[in-house]
Amino acid sequence: MYTTKTDTLLHDSTMNKATAYFQLLKFRLSLTVAFSSAIGFILGNPNARWFDIGLVMLGGLLVTGAANIINQIIEKDLDKLMKRTAKRPLPTGNVTVTEAAVFCLLLAAAGTLLLGLYFNPLAAALSLLSLVLYGFIYTPLKQISPICVFVGAIPGAMPPLIGWVAATGAIEIEAVILFGIQFFWQFPHFWAIAWVLDDDYKKAGFKMLPMAGGKNLKTAIQIMTYTLVLIPMSLLPLQFGMTGITSAMIAVVCGVLFLAQTFYLMRTCSKKAAMSIMFGSFLYLPIVQIAFVLDKI
Repeated sequence: MYTTKTDTLLHDSTMNKATAYFQLLKFRLSLTVAFSSAIGFILGNPNARWFDIGLVMLGGLLVTGAANIINQIIEKDLDKLMKRTAKRPLPTGNVTVTEAAVFCLLLAAAGTLLLGLYFNPLAAALSLLSLVLYGFIYTPLKQISPICVFVGAIPGAMPPLIGWVAATGAIEIEAVILFGIQFFWQFPHFWAIAWVLDDDYKKAGFKMLPMAGGKNLKTAIQIMTYTLVLIPMSLLPLQFGMTGITSAMIAVVCGVLFLAQTFYLMRTCSKKAAMSIMFGSFLYLPIVQIAFVLDKI
């Protein structure tokens, strides 16, 4: 079959557009959120079918993707100022604001309908609340006050709660415990990232670090304090009969290792130490959550 130069250009243009839409999703971040919702779902229903687990993950992925797009639409001009975000689809013009908004609406509608019709309306309502908090409250607050991290930690901690609600239809103490663990985890996670990317964030006027002066001992102590709280929080699933002693021990060991990284930051106040906490946070949550699930089933 003969292919013209025009056909090749059209094909390349279509592929570039598809890639840009995929980038808008922030797929790895959205998948991480979807994974947490699956954790909550399995803990709420240990006998869940793989098909149902896949659907709750898909619903979480769609709604999270929509929230990420709202964030990028609002910050498209700010993203141009930062090296980390300058090549995103909206700053580069690969996708227009209108295209992004339509894509966002489709994802949000599909995700909430899936959660609401296949699982239950409460799960859909919570996912929609999470989207609003992240997209329309946390995002603009980033330029106003460090309290944005507290606000952002709420939707950031909701996925396992939503998963539990999708499985059970109710907000129970177990769901609140899962929310609490992920809520307190958000602070060392967010602040370590903000420490590493502080110079870039300052270009956009983001106020992410908790203390005046930013990268200092007071901020490091804040990071240590919230990390310390994770240790007793991670024992609550055992206390309430959600999981067994094995996962509790794993959670405590992971919590102590995570906490040790914060002492290094307190001693040095260095970017290297903050990066260590950042990568440690990426490991801590999935390891602890997987341990909870394996212990449960």
